[in-house]
Amino acid sequence: MKIRKLSSSAAGFKEELDGLLAYEATADAKLEAVVAGIIADVRQRGDAAVMEYTTKFDRLPVAAAADMELPLAELRAAFEGLPAEQRVALEAAAQRVTDYHKRQVQESWSYRDADGTMLGQQVTALDRVGLYVPGGKAAYPSSVLMNALPAKVAGVSELIMVVPTPDGLKNQLVLAAAYLSGVDRVFAIGGAQAVAALAYGTATIPKVDKIVGPGNAYVAEAKRRVFGVCGIDMIAGPSEILVVCDGQTNPDWVAMDLFSQAEHDELAQAILVSPDAAFIDAVAESASRLLQQMPRREIIRTALENRGALIHVSSMEEACAISNRIAPEHLELSVGDPEAWLPKLKHAGAIFMGRYTSESLGDYCAGPNHVLPTSGTARFSSPLGVYDFQKRSSLIQVSEQGAKSLGKIASVLAFGEGLQAHAQSALYRQ
Repeated sequence: MKIRKLSSSAAGFKEELDGLLAYEATADAKLEAVVAGIIADVRQRGDAAVMEYTTKFDRLPVAAAADMELPLAELRAAFEGLPAEQRVALEAAAQRVTDYHKRQVQESWSYRDADGTMLGQQVTALDRVGLYVPGGKAAYPSSVLMNALPAKVAGVSELIMVVPTPDGLKNQLVLAAAYLSGVDRVFAIGGAQAVAALAYGTATIPKVDKIVGPGNAYVAEAKRRVFGVCGIDMIAGPSEILVVCDGQTNPDWVAMDLFSQAEHDELAQAILVSPDAAFIDAVAESASRLLQQMPRREIIRTALENRGALIHVSSMEEACAISNRIAPEHLELSVGDPEAWLPKLKHAGAIFMGRYTSESLGDYCAGPNHVLPTSGTARFSSPLGVYDFQKRSSLIQVSEQGAKSLGKIASVLAFGEGLQAHAQSALYRQ
C-alpha cells in the first residue's frame, strides 16, 4: 500500500494539502432529477407513492399502507432476543450517551430592567422529529442511539424512525436500539421517498419538524431539498480522521486508528501529522503489515491511497496550525500532555485526547455524539446535541414606564426608516 507522504517544508505544500482536502459531492444532474421527481410524487400521491418506491427500490411489496409500520412489539422482541453480551453493551452505551447529553439541556431565563420591563428567552423542545437510519448493508445501531437519545433528553414529544429493509431484511440490533431509545413509531421505508414522507407527511406517516440521521447520496439530496419545509441536522460528507502525534505512540495503534475511518468507504479520509519523520515511516510500515488482517482491506486501501496522507511538520505548533486548517471531523491528539496543546486547537468536530483515546470509542460508547461536522465545516458548526432539538422564543413584556422610554427610541428609528405605522404604534402607548 502506498500512502502519500507530504512535508510542510516542501515547495507547493499548501497547494498539495488543498488538493488533498478538496471534496465536494459532484453535482449529479440525473440524481438530482430523480430525487426531485420522487419528492414531487410523494407530495402528490402520499402513501401510494411511498409504497411503490419501496416495492421498486427495496424489492419489498407492500400490500397496504399500514404494513409499512413495524409494531412496537417487534422492537421489544428484538431487544429481548439480543445475546446477553450485545444487550449489556447496548444498554451501557445508551446510558453513557444519555448521561452526557443531559448536561446539554438549555433552560429558559429572564430578567427585568429597572423600569419593570421583562426580557428573556423561553426554551422549548420540538414536537416531532424524524430519524433516518440506514438499512441493508449499512446498519448502524449506534446511530440510532446518537440521534434518538439527545432528542428524548431534549423533551421531543414524538420520534418517528424510518429504516429501509431491502428484501425484508431487518437488523435486529437496530430495532433493539430503537426500542431502548424510546422511539415512538418505526416505518420500514427508506430513500428519498422516506425523507419526503417525513417532510410533508402522508395519511400514514406523520409530518415532522426536523429530520436527522445519515443516508446515501439520494437521502442527502432529499434532505437538502426539503430543508425549509422542515429542519435537518446537516449534509454530511465522507468520514474523516486526523491524528496529531508527537511520535511516542505505538505506531500500530495509530495505523489502526487511521483504518478505523478509512474502512467506512472509499471516499473516507485519514491523515497523520507528526514532527517525527521516523515515526511516520513506522506508521507506514505498520499500515502495510496490518492491512492484510482487515476484512475491508480493499476499501481501506482505496481510501488511504486516494485521500490519505502522512504529513511531516517542523513542530507540534505547526501540527496544530495544520489541524486548524483541516478542521477535521475526528481529531486524535495522541500526545503525552494533550491539555497543554488543547488551547491551540480551534476547529474540530470531536477531539480525542491522549494515547489511550481511540476515535472508535467516540463512535459507540464514550458519551459525546458521533454525528459530527465534516469537510471542514467544523469551522462553523458543532456536533449534534440536545440543543438541535430545542428552540428558543424571545420574551418581551414592557412595563407602562418602559413603553414611554422605548416608544420614543423606536419611533425615532421608525420615522428614520420611513415606517410611519411602526412609529405611531410605539407612540400610541406613550
